[in-house]
Amino acid sequence: MIVLPDSALDALLAQDVPHGDLTTDSLGIGGRPATMRFAARGAMVLAATEEAARLVEKAGGRILRFSPSGTGVEAGAVFLEADGPAGALHRAWKVAQTLVEYASGIATRARRIVDAAPGVTVACTRKNFPGAKDISVKAVMAGGAVMHRMGLSETLLAFPEHRAFLSDPPADWIAALRRKAPEKKIVVEAGSVEEAVALAEAGADVIQLEKLPPEAARAVIEATRGLNPAPVVAPAGGVTEANAAAYAAAGCRLLVTSAPYFGQPADVKVTLQPARQYPS
Repeated sequence: MIVLPDSALDALLAQDVPHGDLTTDSLGIGGRPATMRFAARGAMVLAATEEAARLVEKAGGRILRFSPSGTGVEAGAVFLEADGPAGALHRAWKVAQTLVEYASGIATRARRIVDAAPGVTVACTRKNFPGAKDISVKAVMAGGAVMHRMGLSETLLAFPEHRAFLSDPPADWIAALRRKAPEKKIVVEAGSVEEAVALAEAGADVIQLEKLPPEAARAVIEATRGLNPAPVVAPAGGVTEANAAAYAAAGCRLLVTSAPYFGQPADVKVTLQPARQYPS
């Protein structure tokens, strides 16, 4: 699982504390010994705890323990503890907390879809918030899902917006794609059962169904079962924990979704208080 580099974490701290902590510095409490604990307010799947721990260290604190990304915790569970000068812990506090909350929200929603469709691969799209790809990818993986595609450079996915510029029949441009990138799977998006079957018969490896219901996915799977090889049929758009089981029951073994990126962050309680002395 990826870990954000120190340069990225330095940038996060610099955004929040560009010229010192005016409140802590003005109160003169920065050198006081302190402890800090992160606890889950509700059940969640943790993500970005490694980055949170490193933020504390870079700010000048010391990590006593933390639970790794991908860990499922119940309400009230303490998953990160640190000590150090109060000034150091105050500098890291909110950046680390917010990072864990947003990442864990994504991881928790991803895990719910994974759990709703056992044995099915859940793949998350590249539709994450611009500038937050690295942490979004880590959160998706922490939730037990995989990435559908990281970006445009490494995958072949022909949308209707691509095909609008083509005059050749599908079998011709699919064959051309296979010649130009023989090691790649050819994925095409279809908006109807008829279109999906036609593209499969033309040689597409994966048929991505755009916002078609489970019964339509079943129809495509049944209509293309006799092809050699039969294509992978992957519903996309509107796939959530509420309908993942229905798509699985229809015979889908790959679900493409953006749903984990959108929703409430997880809720993390942070306790930062004076300590008589630092533990040895």
